[in-house]
Amino acid sequence: MAFTAKDVQALREKTGVGMMDCKKALAATDGDMDKAIDFLREKGLAAATKKASRIAAEGMVYPCYDEEKKVGVVVEVNAETDFVAKNDKFTGFVKAVAKTIVNEAPADLDALLACKLDGSDRTVQENLQDNILSIGENQKVRRFERVEGVCATYIHGGGAVGVLVQFDTDAENEEAFKVMGKDVAMQIAAMSPLYLDSASVPADVIEHEKGIILAQMKEDPKMANKPEKVLDGIVAGKIKKFCKENCLVEQEFVKNGDMTVGQYIDSVAKELGKTIKITGFIRYGKGEGLQKREENFADEIANMVK
Repeated sequence: MAFTAKDVQALREKTGVGMMDCKKALAATDGDMDKAIDFLREKGLAAATKKASRIAAEGMVYPCYDEEKKVGVVVEVNAETDFVAKNDKFTGFVKAVAKTIVNEAPADLDALLACKLDGSDRTVQENLQDNILSIGENQKVRRFERVEGVCATYIHGGGAVGVLVQFDTDAENEEAFKVMGKDVAMQIAAMSPLYLDSASVPADVIEHEKGIILAQMKEDPKMANKPEKVLDGIVAGKIKKFCKENCLVEQEFVKNGDMTVGQYIDSVAKELGKTIKITGFIRYGKGEGLQKREENFADEIANMVK
């Protein structure tokens, strides 16, 4: 597989490693981006990276929670430019789509597009087409998730990141619970955990991490003469660190580094004399995995002339 200068730049952005090392990694792995990241990690040049791409499209992520129905939703709608994403008509449409998902519980995107948009006698698809014609830019309802139960939400940067957190609790009406729920949602937005807890990490992910750690140790001359038992202990310690960094309830709580997120939740439950258990979360980053449109200035002027 061939690779380009843009691939080298993308690898550099994902890993923070120098351009020449990124070029060598891509050459050694036949241009495979994921294998190149592992190659750099094995050489001790890059830390673990999140799977979400840093390339972004414009649009808006919107999470919402209906307390009466106990239904939470997070939806992403994309547009071509940031200008449109800030348009009142566009943001109003996104919020109406979220309400439609709450009320209609569509099974998938096709079903959602066929639903009557909340507050309208026309479908989501028809309203979307109206927006495209009136605003003059392509738009797309990209994805959504709907969950039932007690939830907390957080939206960051006007829709750059949206978080929905699910709880099993009898404290949903307590103000302290609502504050805690928002705090946990903000933690997820800021720290991008991959898993709920260490028990949620798939076995193949743990084995992959072990392989990376062992490869790193082989590259380190200081590890050459250490006993097997010591090496096993180092591997176990590094896996524990991986879980602490990537599992929500084991992460350090950003508002108080003296406790984990799990300990913070437990402290609020104890204070209220209630049961609070976090059961899951959804984090959407605007445009994750989408290629942002790129045009140079000359092309832009040419398009305007046309």
